[in-house]
Amino acid sequence: MDKKIILIIVAILLFVCLLNMPYGYYQFVRFVAMVAFAYLAYIANEQNNKNEAFVYIALVILFQPFMKITLGRTIWNIVDVIAAIGLILSLFQSKNNK
Repeated sequence: MDKKIILIIVAILLFVCLLNMPYGYYQFVRFVAMVAFAYLAYIANEQNNKNEAFVYIALVILFQPFMKITLGRTIWNIVDVIAAIGLILSLFQSKNNK
């Protein structure tokens, strides 16, 4: 799957977390985000972009659904927005680098 598509899909999923959704949606987003961030970390590592790989690995740890990190709804909303904006910015950065 293309990196741009993954960035857009995960960003949209994270923005939708700001709405009042059923708890199952948030579990779904955590799992999808974990898998996507792991894949993005792998891609970044293959491209020898260690800083980007480190950020994605940190996001994998934060979003992993197995040992949940309890931050409260307000802080999770802030984390979701920051992560989504970061994904969108990385999308534009990757366009500028080509």
